[in-house]
Amino acid sequence: MQKPSIAKSSSSPEAAGKADGVRDADLDYIVGELEAELDQMAGGRLLITGGAGFLGYYLVQAATHWNQSHPASAIDVEVFDSYLRGIPGWLDPLRTSVRIRAHDVRENLPLDAGPWDFVIHAAGIASPSIYRRYPLETMDANINGLRHLLDRSVDSSLKGMLFFSSSEIYGDPPADAIPTPETYRGNVSCTGPRACYDESKRYGETLVVTFASHYGVPVRTARPFNNYGPGMKINDGRVIADFARNVLAGEDIALLSDGSPTRTFCYVADAVIGYYKVLVRGRAGEAYNIGAEEPEVSMAELADRMVAIGRDEFGFSGSVVRATSDEAEYLTDNPGRRRPALDKARSELGYEPRIDLDEGIRRTLRWYAGQPPASGA
Repeated sequence: MQKPSIAKSSSSPEAAGKADGVRDADLDYIVGELEAELDQMAGGRLLITGGAGFLGYYLVQAATHWNQSHPASAIDVEVFDSYLRGIPGWLDPLRTSVRIRAHDVRENLPLDAGPWDFVIHAAGIASPSIYRRYPLETMDANINGLRHLLDRSVDSSLKGMLFFSSSEIYGDPPADAIPTPETYRGNVSCTGPRACYDESKRYGETLVVTFASHYGVPVRTARPFNNYGPGMKINDGRVIADFARNVLAGEDIALLSDGSPTRTFCYVADAVIGYYKVLVRGRAGEAYNIGAEEPEVSMAELADRMVAIGRDEFGFSGSVVRATSDEAEYLTDNPGRRRPALDKARSELGYEPRIDLDEGIRRTLRWYAGQPPASGA
């Protein structure tokens, strides 16, 4: 097999230093909030599928960061990814502490893989702009990839598995279902341009419940709500990455809707804390919302915040302009509002996001400014 390529760095030392500062502060915060959970994982084997992706950035490095201060009980981390875009620059230096294996989760697991004590199934396409182009690949990763892991976990010594579902499984909730609790059953199209993602996540959750109840597999589900921040490629196609690209290029921020849809956004460090808590402390077969409850902002307000923070951080002088996406179905089935109820995660897991939106945007811009252009970030 040909060795995947490695992204090369060309960012300025000053910008790279600020980006490293963001990463290091985030990792200190994540590990500090997860001492109890990571201690329960000590000495165990952890598999992270899709570990070279957005969420993998901090999922992997949180474990290795913890290992630095706990060498006698280090977590053995293994990453599966197809590495179609190459091994990212941040992951390659971790070869001495992380086992990096090229594997497409849509295929059967290698016979010599495992066993693992903990599994995080984060492989898959989450950007609407990308999964609309690759609907079958999206469904296969969410369904077949999960099924391979679950089949291997029956009658094993597995202690915990986490499946990444999505807030997209709720579709477009009515006003009386916002904030949206885990008990809301969804208002989702099974035939629209988002259905490949939404419905495969919903079916994945059915697999989770079935394997937990019928086979005793300790698997649980996280439903992310609009995560953003370090690790997400700047050309990912999601809104904060798009706005950040505009700011750092010195371009006007292009608003691709009328600006009225609203969301809450969760900075990735807070989100990763939640995911590890679900993995270790969540109940088998249960789903947990992970995100931020407030502020719920419109896309127009988000753009204005990005302008203000970009001005303060980088001397940005652009403004917000209305534009139209090149994708004909860009706004089809786009929910009007999205905001999680966190009562369940708060009471059962002790989850409490702490990094506010403006601070998260500020950290995100600093991190993007220090990334190599060749990496897409």
